[in-house]
Amino acid sequence: MSQSQPDAHSATQSDPARTPPLYSPARVRELLDRHGLRPTKSLGQNFLIDGNILRAIAEAGGAAPGVPVLEVGPGLGVLTGEAARRGAHVTALEKDERLRPVLAETLAGLDVQVVWGDALDFDYATLAPGTRVIANLPYYITGVLLSRFMNAPAIESATVLVQKEVGQRLTARPGEDSYGFLSALAALHGTVRHVRDVPRGAFLPAPDVTSAVMRLDFDRSQPLPEPALLRFVESALHHRRKTLRNNLRLAGHAADAIDAALERTQLRPDVRAEDVPLAALQSVARELGVVR
Repeated sequence: MSQSQPDAHSATQSDPARTPPLYSPARVRELLDRHGLRPTKSLGQNFLIDGNILRAIAEAGGAAPGVPVLEVGPGLGVLTGEAARRGAHVTALEKDERLRPVLAETLAGLDVQVVWGDALDFDYATLAPGTRVIANLPYYITGVLLSRFMNAPAIESATVLVQKEVGQRLTARPGEDSYGFLSALAALHGTVRHVRDVPRGAFLPAPDVTSAVMRLDFDRSQPLPEPALLRFVESALHHRRKTLRNNLRLAGHAADAIDAALERTQLRPDVRAEDVPLAALQSVARELGVVR
């Protein structure tokens, strides 16, 4: 992934306060038309234009003087600019090269470094310790990106705009309808809270679904979960409405070993995977020798 020089780095280049914010559909359309652009659906480009929501995301994400912030998919640079104007040092990952002249214009004079390339190819180990992710994530790679954030020790938190359904999965607990592997993955790495819902009309173009702002705080005082445990939990919850016993058999564990592990963990043989508390699932993994 190649890294550009910031399109706009020094506040002496221009005064960003003179540029009206992109908080109206008419202004966004004018900017896009002037650069001959249209939002690309395949890249998940739904530009957030509601000023109140932009400010709420930056506030909830902890954008403040001197804080290193990572943004994925800056788009037109509205959330980027909001974080940078609060004094944060922003690194923005953008895949769409067509946006180079747009970001050069909208981020002029701000402390922003734009890295051009795919966020899935970025080396998150290069980030400064204490980095906070603040981003309107491309919906089609939300789960993969959240996993990357969780596994990057330098990232302290992630305040992200996601589909409301994804937000419900992130906060779901065992026994709830939305509970699954993403719920368990988030719980293994820290805590999640719902900040606010975001209506479709806050975007241009409007997406097909309601969105939600979620904040994930990662517990970096603990070692990262073992990859073997993550694979075990994923296989255990792959068919979450099936019994845990059946899922573990499908994953290749012997029936008698599963029965013994369930008994020692005081779980019923017919317990459904989605109803098993995470701590109990970890105990089963230890009983089966998956982890110590």
